[in-house]
Amino acid sequence: MSEPRTVAVLGVNVSRPKLLGYRKGEPVMSGIAKKPVASDEVAIGLLNIDGDGQADLRAHGGRDKAVYIYPSEHVPAWLAELGYGDAPAAFGENLRTAGMVETQTCIGDIWQWGTAILQVAQPRWPCYKLAMHSGNIYLPKHLIASNRCGWYLRVLEPGVAPVNAPIRVTQDPAGLTVHEAFVARRGLGSTDVVERLLAHPALAAAWRSGLRARLTARESPPDTSKRSNAA
Repeated sequence: MSEPRTVAVLGVNVSRPKLLGYRKGEPVMSGIAKKPVASDEVAIGLLNIDGDGQADLRAHGGRDKAVYIYPSEHVPAWLAELGYGDAPAAFGENLRTAGMVETQTCIGDIWQWGTAILQVAQPRWPCYKLAMHSGNIYLPKHLIASNRCGWYLRVLEPGVAPVNAPIRVTQDPAGLTVHEAFVARRGLGSTDVVERLLAHPALAAAWRSGLRARLTARESPPDTSKRSNAA
């Protein structure tokens, strides 16, 4: 196992669900439009940082998506490409950090922040709410294509963290990165990496299901029945 690393916290953001806008004539409630916390420390529970929340608990939130991290290292590229990304919580993140990106962060890594202990559970896959939040309908597709996804932490031990305190990161010995997990979900990873990810106990169940579906589709023979019937 490598020596622990330190990640700097540049911003902490939370929001209760509120009206984000309208889609197909229907109101959309979301907690993606987060704002910087006003206090010097935050309480971290099993499901959220205090003051945070999600509207659609079928797709968001839960133990494996308690805290969303987005690296500040990606901001210059976003500004150059889309003129977007420097506002607080521009990607709906709870924490904007400096010190590690997806290729350096592994599934199962342990993050100690104040008295709270967290664990990297899965990458983030964007949905239409990011497009609504940013005002750019193409942002989710750009995020997927760029692999600049960020990642979610589950909370192993609730606690209290000073907002400006650095986070101590201990890397998981399996060494399977968030980048590899995201690329695999896109259907671009090797079968060996997908199988190793599926065997990793720290990978979130929802991400595991998506990978398993990708692997099954890859291993299934093509359906030639329509071609035969047409012939």
